Amino acid sequence: MFEIFMVAMWLGLVFNATPGAVFSESLRRGIRGGFRPAFAVQVGSLVGDAVWAVLGLAGVGALFAVPALRVPLTVTGCLLLAWLGAAGLRDALARKVPGPTAEPYDKQDRKAMAVGAGMSLANPWNVVYWSGAAGGVGAILGSGGTTTLGVFFAGFMASSMLWCLISAGVIVVLRRALPSVAIRVLEACCGVSLLVFAILQLCRLM
Repeated sequence: MFEIFMVAMWLGLVFNATPGAVFSESLRRGIRGGFRPAFAVQVGSLVGDAVWAVLGLAGVGALFAVPALRVPLTVTGCLLLAWLGAAGLRDALARKVPGPTAEPYDKQDRKAMAVGAGMSLANPWNVVYWSGAAGGVGAILGSGGTTTLGVFFAGFMASSMLWCLISAGVIVVLRRALPSVAIRVLEACCGVSLLVFAILQLCRLM
């Protein structure tokens, strides 16, 4: 069981540490609002990833090869990324220096978590990834049944949560170290990267 837990932790680290749209949005919100919104985006995305992992490992990934399901979901994800990218560019070009918003922390956290979950859930390629990984995961788990699968998910989620904490912490350190001009440039870069991710995701439909 310990070996399965450690393998799951390693897979979780590899899966989450890959740079992508979620990290761009977490960075964009973190350099403006601090640790909590950056962490909330990561946790929200983790919730979505867990949903897709369950669906993929359960063998329903083939359903999302059907255009009637894949196309609307992918377009929704592209629109969300484009909207977030435009918001990043808008905030970066504003004359005011980036800083925490006047909204209550709880409201900021809920919004950030919802955005993270939306980014993950509106990406049907996550379930395709887990459908492809089902064979490898099955080989690791063997015939251990539900208990072994539970250990695997515990290891994966523990690794993912650890990455969320590390990622948000690094963003806060970066926010404190950079001058305001550099923060605005970084915020603009995040906006551009989100727009690029939206285009790339749309291109995968063609």
